[in-house]
Amino acid sequence: MTDSPSITPTWAEKKAKLKAKFGLLVDSDLNFAEEKKDEMFARLNEKLGHTRAELEGFMAL
Repeated sequence: MTDSPSITPTWAEKKAKLKAKFGLLVDSDLNFAEEKKDEMFARLNEKLGHTRAELEGFMAL
């Protein structure tokens, strides 16, 4: 059986899409650790003015 590409984007792919969509984001804005997810969303909310639900929607694309 061969490895097939994953349909679910990786965090690196999501970060790249977010940085392309929101040019003012830098890597440190998108530092992710599962236990600090709330802090990351708070940083993004403050910087971009989008709700957590909106940001999760952008990440799901």
